[in-house]
Amino acid sequence: MRRTPVLLINTADIELWPGGLLRARSNADARALARAQWVLRRKRDGRYLAVATVHDLLPLVPRLMREDGIAAALDALDQQATAHGRGVPGEALLPLSGLQQRLLQLGIDAEAYAGATGLALEAEPAQLQLAGFDRYRRPLWLRAGAARGWQRLQLAAAADGVALDAISGYRSHAYQLGIFERKRARGLAIADILTVNAAPGYSEHHSGFALDIGTPGGPPAEESFEHTAAFAWLQGNAARLGFQLSYPRGNPHGIVYEPWHWCWQPAGD
Repeated sequence: MRRTPVLLINTADIELWPGGLLRARSNADARALARAQWVLRRKRDGRYLAVATVHDLLPLVPRLMREDGIAAALDALDQQATAHGRGVPGEALLPLSGLQQRLLQLGIDAEAYAGATGLALEAEPAQLQLAGFDRYRRPLWLRAGAARGWQRLQLAAAADGVALDAISGYRSHAYQLGIFERKRARGLAIADILTVNAAPGYSEHHSGFALDIGTPGGPPAEESFEHTAAFAWLQGNAARLGFQLSYPRGNPHGIVYEPWHWCWQPAGD
């Protein structure tokens, strides 16, 4: 019997996480999360906002109903309840409203950036599927096809005696903005950050199709990955399983060489 996939329901400002996947950060959280069917989590900082149980909604912050995006999150929760676990139909994407403001906060002109890099604007999926866990035991979220593709890739590599693990998968626009803000706080210039990280809205990680791949015991997301048996195996086998290296040496996007970053290509693309 085929198991129902575990889903993350995504809205512009708030994620709906299935119960049992998030770690408690306090005794109060632990009591609430133990009862949770869904956890409402603020995207920009990961704050737990509320827990939906079988019978009610338990706020975890003061003035829950004043939170940005709470109405859309509660609508998504209602839709999920009536869908009986089927989630959002099809491959729905979130609107890109608010992204321009995020880029202006960083001093990035979206039109000029897209023209200079050739990077595509990536909308976030309205739902993602649990594809397992990364090396840090965090849930790995990907689009449904990419999740199945990643599991097939791992199994095929294992059959050849090669171990692959995931470093990270889906990231929201808000998470990408946080990367930039933290690096700016350390004194890095935006131009320097953009050689390593795509601007918010332009990372393949937003799409739910891309993930960073490593091998157990190896450092995460470092160029030295190209010297491993895992990378050699990916070079020879990833394409037939639907994955491509996004940022090879000399890529036209101005992104540094990333031998760890691979993207699943839907059939027909």
